[in-house]
Amino acid sequence: MAVCRDGNGTGYRRIWASILTGVIIASVLACLIHETTWINREFLNIGILSPAILAALVCIALSWGALRGRARRARGISSSLLIAILPIYCLPTILLYPTQFLLAGESIFSTDFLFKSIGYLAGLLIVLLAALALFKTRDGVPDRLLRVLLTAGLAINVTDWFSTIVQFLLARRIIPMSKGVFRFVMETVNHSDYFLYLIMAITLPLPFLLWAKNFRPQGDGANPAQYRKIRATARRTRRLSALILVCYVLSVVTLTAVKAYDEREVTLSPAEPMTIEGGRITIPIENVEDGHLHRFAYMSSEQVEIRFIVIKKNASAWGVGLDACDICGATGYYERDDEVICKLCDVVMNKSTIGFKGGCNPVPLAYTVADGDMVVLTQDLENEQSRFE
Repeated sequence: MAVCRDGNGTGYRRIWASILTGVIIASVLACLIHETTWINREFLNIGILSPAILAALVCIALSWGALRGRARRARGISSSLLIAILPIYCLPTILLYPTQFLLAGESIFSTDFLFKSIGYLAGLLIVLLAALALFKTRDGVPDRLLRVLLTAGLAINVTDWFSTIVQFLLARRIIPMSKGVFRFVMETVNHSDYFLYLIMAITLPLPFLLWAKNFRPQGDGANPAQYRKIRATARRTRRLSALILVCYVLSVVTLTAVKAYDEREVTLSPAEPMTIEGGRITIPIENVEDGHLHRFAYMSSEQVEIRFIVIKKNASAWGVGLDACDICGATGYYERDDEVICKLCDVVMNKSTIGFKGGCNPVPLAYTVADGDMVVLTQDLENEQSRFE
């Protein structure tokens, strides 16, 4: 977190008081957002980001000596305001992430929920460790370099915040639409992750600089006790620098490789064989009584592939439905850990409700069972062709 630093290196209590104030307000907002409809996020963001932009610009100006007079007092006010506003803006969304982990039909004791919770806590730990390490090593950074990094970091954040405000004003038609403004908003929204990467990139030289600076600590003229203290300080700085690098590497890997793996497209299982004769599709019961999802595909008279699924729910009932639903369309379903999942929204189906209307359930498909075969009429599938076009 880029903040204004007091010229005399004091102000720790003010910094922690600002952080605590921001965290408390953010926690209250998170509860209100989750439990009530009182909070409009768009108006809330405008109210938060407008003073944040002003405070950031004041911090930049003060760091380069552009404002005179009561600069020290202005620095304290602007930095405290900025430090408090950042958690108010960011934390409610972060605090509410766990409420999205539990999908319909899942238990908090499920493996999926456990893995999501572990990942969530690990992400928070990485961010906190990186922030703490950067904070503790700031005194070893030359003042001019710190001002450059402060200016660059705040400028990147201000651009992101300003884009959020402009996007709201355009959506509400408070400001007129223009090609340049629309282009600015579109680029910043489509490349929002780049703002984080830029901040990481400009601060990346810090751990290398601090490592090199403290690799061979100089203790000329110091007595043995003083030299041991110098070496201990240098060793601690090197460890903090290594921690920053590790956190950065983990963050980049998580935001790229891990994210790509988690969001990879699920491939639906191939269609299984079936017999089509005289407007009837027959499927041997023995082929679908293992309790797993079975997918079948029928080519309509207009050459549209219509998929349907079959799964045995209990000893005497099957769930038969189209490989599509009224909400998510024909994206299909797949099986994961003996559960049926909607490919689009990742909702877990209750197997006992497959074959009935409602929610994200597969669209029911009529069938009969006779002489050891399941029978589905091709006309019933033809009637549903529009769902798969």
